[in-house]
Amino acid sequence: MSAPLADLYVPLGLEKPILSNLDEPLASVAPTLAYWPAGITTMKHAAAKNPDKAPRFWRDDALPFIEARAIADGREVCYARHSHAHFSIGAITAGRSTYVHEQSEFEVAAGTVVLMNPGDVHACNPIDDQPWSYVMLYVETPWLRDLQQQLGFGAQGFCRFAVTHLNDAALFDDLRTLYEILVDDQHDLLRKHSAAVEFFSDLHLRLNPASAPLREANDKLERAADFIREHCTDALSLDEICTAAQLSPSYLIRAFKQHYGMTPHAFVINQRIQFARERLRSGQLIADVALAAGFADQAHFQRAFKQHLAATPGQYRG
Repeated sequence: MSAPLADLYVPLGLEKPILSNLDEPLASVAPTLAYWPAGITTMKHAAAKNPDKAPRFWRDDALPFIEARAIADGREVCYARHSHAHFSIGAITAGRSTYVHEQSEFEVAAGTVVLMNPGDVHACNPIDDQPWSYVMLYVETPWLRDLQQQLGFGAQGFCRFAVTHLNDAALFDDLRTLYEILVDDQHDLLRKHSAAVEFFSDLHLRLNPASAPLREANDKLERAADFIREHCTDALSLDEICTAAQLSPSYLIRAFKQHYGMTPHAFVINQRIQFARERLRSGQLIADVALAAGFADQAHFQRAFKQHLAATPGQYRG
């Protein structure tokens, strides 16, 4: 579901190649795509019969290790067998297609999750011009290798997945959820980074079962919580919380949720809401409170506040 930098592909029914590198990571095609804006990026397929069916890409300079892509109509793309240096995982969201992986060929359909290790030769193409759609995530191998080492896998290098595709409803839903979080402007950097670490940690524990790493002392989790409480109105990053607690991202995400019943990101939002409640009670303006509490805008604050208290800030302030 991705193409090497040098390759061009020819959509069905056309005589000349018109577009290349639709789904390579930004770093691989920076000279060609340098004009693209940061954050959510939309790219229209030059041959798309309907612009709404064009490939859509997301990337964020603050999360350079991951990129997302969505195809609404897979009939608009056709790939030759190819490989690449990053890890890929995708979800077939509608229809069905052929999936070539190394020397094998499969038919995959809605609900299937496909995985491609770095270097695996693969291709996905439509069946008899039938519509199909998918979402894909592309992850830089060094980032994933580091996460594997945190989890106790891949001590000698990248740990390859033995599974090439599977029908796992929970994994499918989790992958779709991560995609939606990444492309949603309403989610901040901490939420997106945490969601990525949580998903790929769970992916390894699900598909590569092994002895769990030794647990860290809970005082480090308390240190993480204290750091969040003290800095909840700042634009916190996952790395900052991990550094303060001296914990790896994968351990922090899993253990924090087990200990506190919520992820670090949810804990941040909860603390911001508590901060806002105190100031609303004193009669401060809602717009001022939203900014002081660390929310990007008043609308974002309104949504989060209502989710936590089942009331709007205005209703709460009275």
